[in-house]
Amino acid sequence: MQEIIIQFEDIHPVELLGANNANLQIIKQHFPQLKIIARGNQLKAIGPEDELVRFEKRWKELAQFQAKYQRLNERDTVNLLSMGVPKVKDIDHVLLYGNDGRVIKARTPNQLKMVELSEDNDMMFAIGPAGTGKTYTAVALAVRALKDKEVQRIVLTRPAVEAGESLGFLPGDLKDKLDPYLRPLYDALIDMLPYDKLTKYLERQTIEIAPLAFMRGRTLSNAFVILDEAQNASENQMKMFLTRMGQGSRFIVTGDLSQIDLPKSQPSGLKQVVPMLDGVEGIGMVKLDKRDVVRHKLVEKIILRYEETENSKPKR
Repeated sequence: MQEIIIQFEDIHPVELLGANNANLQIIKQHFPQLKIIARGNQLKAIGPEDELVRFEKRWKELAQFQAKYQRLNERDTVNLLSMGVPKVKDIDHVLLYGNDGRVIKARTPNQLKMVELSEDNDMMFAIGPAGTGKTYTAVALAVRALKDKEVQRIVLTRPAVEAGESLGFLPGDLKDKLDPYLRPLYDALIDMLPYDKLTKYLERQTIEIAPLAFMRGRTLSNAFVILDEAQNASENQMKMFLTRMGQGSRFIVTGDLSQIDLPKSQPSGLKQVVPMLDGVEGIGMVKLDKRDVVRHKLVEKIILRYEETENSKPKR
């Protein structure tokens, strides 16, 4: 008799063993020659060597399935133990599978262009109006890179311009005051990662969400870094951010030049940098438009009317 011990790393045992050990019971029935014991954060299997080899192979398939699809129910367990991992062609531009196996993919041509340019460039700018999926696609790319171990961490940042002088009037400590401005980044992550895993990543700072001002003086290496709402970064802030890039990092800058909240006397760093860096090797540029809107169908019509109104104004 021999034994193997499997540690549960970065995952709660119930994610693989099932509620009330439902998946574990199915595994035990499938391997009657083995004695399988689950205690704390480890699983021990005892039995003949050939059965342990077969068990270890199937266990890895179960773990890989759960990591990819963010689910492992009793039916999945039975199917995987009986037939192994199904060979499915990865079409339709799937980026990853979110909670409960939810498919997260590029849904428009320009979102697909974001995906393609991100694979070929270490830095990318995605510019377009509200609702075009800039931030969501960027966060999905970052989560995929983290899962695939292409980077060691994710850093998400935004200028807290909207807070302005009123920041001090908001209740709570600094984190409480700033969280409302960073909430859209949390919302995207909540769709893509189980709550327990997301909480652990945030506690360990494997995923860091911080205002742009907190980036000063840092070098961001082996990280996937996203600057969101970049139209509200000043010229100095934009230069500061772009020069934080370290070895093994990938940067995505997203913004909407029609929604600049900076004082009129302060130019937008995004507006300055896009034409300046356009054409630089290693930097991709994507311009999304109303055709990429993936929110309610009225959002596209609202954007169109705003564009028509803006274009009808007399030029100064």
